[in-house]
Amino acid sequence: MEINKARFSILQRYPSATTTMNTPILFSLLFLLCFGLNGQQLNDPQSLYDAPGGIFDVDSIRDLKLDFEEPNYHNILVNSFFNDPSYRIPATLTFKGVSYDSVGVRYKGNSTFCLPNDEGNPKVPYNIELNHFISGQKLENLKKIKLANAWVDPTFAKEVTASKIYRKYLPTPEANLLRLISQGNYVGIYAHTESVDKQFLQKHFDEKDGVFFKCDPIQVFCGGSNGQGNPDLKWLGADSASYYSSYDLKSDKGWADLMGLIETLHFDFDNLGEVLNIDRVLWAFAVNSAILNLDTYNGYYVHNYYLYQTEDGLFQMIPWDFDNAFVGAILGFDYFTPALVHNYDTYGGQYATNERPLLEKLLNDPLRKKQYNAHLKTILTETLLDTDGIRSGINQLQDVAFSSVQSDPNKLFSMTQYNENVEEDLWTGWGFGGIMSMLDARNEYLSGLQTMVMPTPEISNMSLNDGILTVDVTLAAQVEVMATTSVHNSKFEAFTMYDDGTNGDLFANDNTYTAYLPYVVSGDAVKFYIRAQNSSNMKLLPERAEYEFFIFDPFAEIDSPATNEAFNVYPNPASTILNVRGKQSQKLSCHIYTMMGKEVLTQDYWGKSAILQISELPAGAYLLKVNNQTFKVLKQ
Repeated sequence: MEINKARFSILQRYPSATTTMNTPILFSLLFLLCFGLNGQQLNDPQSLYDAPGGIFDVDSIRDLKLDFEEPNYHNILVNSFFNDPSYRIPATLTFKGVSYDSVGVRYKGNSTFCLPNDEGNPKVPYNIELNHFISGQKLENLKKIKLANAWVDPTFAKEVTASKIYRKYLPTPEANLLRLISQGNYVGIYAHTESVDKQFLQKHFDEKDGVFFKCDPIQVFCGGSNGQGNPDLKWLGADSASYYSSYDLKSDKGWADLMGLIETLHFDFDNLGEVLNIDRVLWAFAVNSAILNLDTYNGYYVHNYYLYQTEDGLFQMIPWDFDNAFVGAILGFDYFTPALVHNYDTYGGQYATNERPLLEKLLNDPLRKKQYNAHLKTILTETLLDTDGIRSGINQLQDVAFSSVQSDPNKLFSMTQYNENVEEDLWTGWGFGGIMSMLDARNEYLSGLQTMVMPTPEISNMSLNDGILTVDVTLAAQVEVMATTSVHNSKFEAFTMYDDGTNGDLFANDNTYTAYLPYVVSGDAVKFYIRAQNSSNMKLLPERAEYEFFIFDPFAEIDSPATNEAFNVYPNPASTILNVRGKQSQKLSCHIYTMMGKEVLTQDYWGKSAILQISELPAGAYLLKVNNQTFKVLKQ
């Protein structure tokens, strides 16, 4: 039985035996978990993102060339930006020595277009559609290339760094840096950002035809129409026309569905989970707040998010446009200084009643606030506090980009500011937050929140035997297994786990909680995670739930070939040596994990092949991770 192959390839298989729950079933235990207890090491959603060397590779800066037949292309595109925004003109695009004829080009953006254009600077953002004039044309499987000019980012690193953080916790567009050459002239270095379009939806949701909105107001920063629209999810009445200036419909239909979501938020909040993936929203809000991306719904300006309704009827929040993360320019308000917002209220206390209704209503609900706090704590402890890791990634990116930025003829900032703004706030008449200075201040602020110092449950030693799920939990008043069989990996339901000597629990009050795994008699794959709460806090296992979770599937196969387009792993099963062979010379970072996420072997190789000595490993099933590819293997 295959479960959503785009996202889940590592499932379970159970040999013959009998189990409980009143029905004899064939599955005593080879418990293969899609995600182990160390979630980030076995994080299947991360396999959806680009592999090293791909179009979004951050380890090199490549040239993208555009050649227009129309010599007056710039004036045409500027005029259409204001008067016919969807109009495109043809150009030849060349990337990595391959040319693509008649791609459709238009300018994009808002303030990042208006600010340079008002100064006569040609470094404006681009939207390039490969298949606009030639059906089916793609560049490395991409139909669209979007180039942001990083106009308000002296470091050229905020978009890429923020994208890497967001994608740990929810579906996120990727980003890297490219050099743009137009008509043979170097225009400058750009942030290449993944388009949130049908390709993105298919990749992350395994579908693409649902109701789809870009939540951005219909207004142009330099077009004299500021103030029109505000995608704040306020109820504006039953006339759909009232919403047209605030939301941009990208699907064939959907106004009734969006209005239904907003109406439920305001008038039937208890049933909001029937129309909105609340956990995904809480993750988005938590990352927005943690890294002070204030150009978002729960930031200073309400925009820069998408809503997509998946087939289960739930709207999914998708973040985008991260150039103002880490206390960016906030569109240049002259009274703004970064230090004033390092302690920006993460619960929205700075907003008037109903100014941010989705944030306000969710955080006024005790359960959702604990869930939000749990996500904040996860982001703080595993990401923000790793300042050395973040700094190293930024330094590596800037080192690779240095010569391209230095020779950029149209950049706004100096090379001194390029380096200094990583560590320090910058004031030029506008305020630009330093990435590391913001992180240091934000870490201090978040670490001092009451939720961070109040007692929090601890979860350990999860196991599943004969259908009985057992886990050790301390400091908890309530422990639940959250489970679903939905192919959409949604609508998890809570089932109580017990420490009272009943329902499979052996000893009362020993901090070992037990429950029969829900839905197990159905024969369907069960997706689940653990939720523990006390009066003040919540803890999840895995901590990135619901984006990550465990899978139990009684019918998954373990003896399928360990091979894909990138690597061949053989023999499988193996007893002493496991061979890994790729198609090109590269660094091969090999890690072997037990099915519960414990790393038992790690080794780096250089070249096309690797030989892993596994004779000392106990017999059983393991997960082999090579770069960002994961395989299931058997040790005999």
